[in-house]
Amino acid sequence: MARYSLSITESAAKELEAVAVKRDRQQIVLRIKSLADNPRPRGCQKLEGSSRLRVRQGYYRILYEVADSEHTVTIVKVGHRRDVYR
Repeated sequence: MARYSLSITESAAKELEAVAVKRDRQQIVLRIKSLADNPRPRGCQKLEGSSRLRVRQGYYRILYEVADSEHTVTIVKVGHRRDVYR
């Protein structure tokens, strides 16, 4: 499988920086980097009514889109599970 390139929206980057606990932030970054090797890891779910996927990292969720034709993964949103879907 070819490696995908990662991109992150400006708003998602701000949300990532806003994660208060440094350890959580580091784990989220590692999870995002792993999406370059496997954009559809075990446990990812497609969101209803959208082309977006989500993966869980502790209490946080990472919402992203995959463009297979261009081999890109775009991180759209990062947030706590109680707030991320709003």
